[in-house]
Amino acid sequence: MKSARLVALVAAAGLFAATGPAFSQITIGVAGPMTGQYASFGEQLRNGANLALEDINAAGGVLKKQLKLVVGDDACDPKQARATADRFVAQRVPFVMGHYCSSSSIPASEAYAEGNVLQITPASTNPTFTERKLWNTFRVCGRDDQQGAVAGKYLADNFKGKKIAILNDKSTYGAGLANETKKALNAAGITEVLNEAYTQGDKDFTALVSRMKAAEIDVVYVGGYHTEAGLILRQMRDQGMKTILMAGDALADKQFASITGQHAEGVLMTFGPDPRNRPSAAEIVKKFKAKGIDPEGYTLYTYAALQIWAQAVEKTGSTDPKKVAATIKAGKWNTVLGEISYDAKGDITVLDYVVYQWKADGTYAELKK
Repeated sequence: MKSARLVALVAAAGLFAATGPAFSQITIGVAGPMTGQYASFGEQLRNGANLALEDINAAGGVLKKQLKLVVGDDACDPKQARATADRFVAQRVPFVMGHYCSSSSIPASEAYAEGNVLQITPASTNPTFTERKLWNTFRVCGRDDQQGAVAGKYLADNFKGKKIAILNDKSTYGAGLANETKKALNAAGITEVLNEAYTQGDKDFTALVSRMKAAEIDVVYVGGYHTEAGLILRQMRDQGMKTILMAGDALADKQFASITGQHAEGVLMTFGPDPRNRPSAAEIVKKFKAKGIDPEGYTLYTYAALQIWAQAVEKTGSTDPKKVAATIKAGKWNTVLGEISYDAKGDITVLDYVVYQWKADGTYAELKK
């Protein structure tokens, strides 16, 4: 009898230990390519989420509860992204920061919508993400129809009379951005000499580079990610080509310069105004640097995503995803990126894409108008 009672007490204690913290924590997720060739961008998302969570918890948490972060790895693969989303749904996570690749965010968002999870992507720019009338999709970045318009205009204004090629990697992001850039370029009265596609993961671009060399291409626009863009650049230089390379925000990581070495100098890219230079981010940038982290690329965008969700939860008085989504669309939110508000689709209402140029020291800086 004594033994049975002891077992019962131990069991009760175990139950309390297992269930107790659930009442003092809210589990949220961050998802992106934590492994694979785009893992440096997954690291940006994870770094932003970790510091934002740290700061919010230090200030008392959300609804007087501490936040706990779970990390999902989608490797920028659509099937893996859907599986990651299904796992978050099974864990009843109310909110996810992610994903990075548009080809991951779009299928994941469908699982989140069905499973009652609110999603704010720091980085997925394909318009489709917010064009499907889902209740749960938001982003803190811009869209490729905006980014492509800026890239196309820049090409038209600065390379009149030059031979331009447009490449894309067939991905949701890359093909979409290249198409938007082409539309803007063509609307300005300029037709590209070459319009070619390659496959994500390719490493040998000899034949493609040879075609561009034969066509005497002066400028090549690449709709794709930094790994392939970097290899294309290197292989152009190996063939003696001085062609200028321009691409989108997927180049916004120092790993691009690691791939290209000295050849990165002069490369152009579009991205939002550097958040590291915003007065609203100054204190947070110092915190990152104290940890030995450069908050480049989408690091601060991820920080802002959690800020928005946390503020909206407090204002709503609940973590209920649909209620929080309605609150987000109706409000204005103070973030490291400045004040952010949303339209009915879940897109931010104010955005400027600008053009950057890579420098010889492996950094990039905004080109002054």
